[in-house]
Amino acid sequence: MFPTPIEKSSRGWQLGYQGLLPVALIAWLLPLIAVAVFSMKPDVDFTAGNYWGVPSRFAGFENYAKVFFESDMPRYLMNSILITVPTVIGAVALSCMTGFALGIYRFRSNLWIFFMFVAGNFVPFQILMVPVRDLTLGLGLYNTKLGLVLFHVAFQTGFCTLFMRNFIRALPFELIEAARVEGVAEWRIFWFVVLPLMKPAIAALAVLIFTFIWNDYFWAVVLTQGVESQPVTAGITSFNAQYRAAYHLMSAGSIVAALPPVAMFFLMQKHFIAGLTLGAVK
Repeated sequence: MFPTPIEKSSRGWQLGYQGLLPVALIAWLLPLIAVAVFSMKPDVDFTAGNYWGVPSRFAGFENYAKVFFESDMPRYLMNSILITVPTVIGAVALSCMTGFALGIYRFRSNLWIFFMFVAGNFVPFQILMVPVRDLTLGLGLYNTKLGLVLFHVAFQTGFCTLFMRNFIRALPFELIEAARVEGVAEWRIFWFVVLPLMKPAIAALAVLIFTFIWNDYFWAVVLTQGVESQPVTAGITSFNAQYRAAYHLMSAGSIVAALPPVAMFFLMQKHFIAGLTLGAVK
């Protein structure tokens, strides 16, 4: 029923696995490696067609200096921070409360309300492009960071509620019953009993949502325009001119834009892995 562990396979399978694993890893990392190499090439290499060859000269410091000091990249990065951080806080906070309500209380239509949260995750977001854009225009939220934050919070709360509700249902219900016997108010049960137990799940969910929102490109282009409110994923395209694309600067900007999610993961790696594996064994 389950595949045989590689350490219990024949010696031939083990050698084949050990030989193919580095090849698969390099193939998976090849686009990132290509972008990193492009970011260190001078502009003349692209006009000469030197896409995959050795750089004619090392221009990494020059390219990254232009990205930081001769473009609007710092403003785009700040926009991404001002969009992503409130979205993570809002979506996680709402999902903690909705997950607690749907996971602890038994009331009529509990399951149907939970299904409504889950069903939103199955709607292709592309078909919502025009209605959502018209809604932001009608509310005066188009091309604003607040509009993008509210939109992301609304769309991410469904997945977050699914995550939190299932996590809370796995907690020992006896703790909540014991607190109720002692006469503890429901909001204090949530704040002092349930919420401390949810820290690994909150950390794991925060990393996931941070990555989702930071790397979003579709809605950043649909709902914002210009340096005033566009995040970094959409701002990278500002290096494209009408007749020419500065691929070396776009590559450097892409590397810079990818650093915050990577740093976020490594800073929260301990809690992230604990949140994903909690409940896997008894």
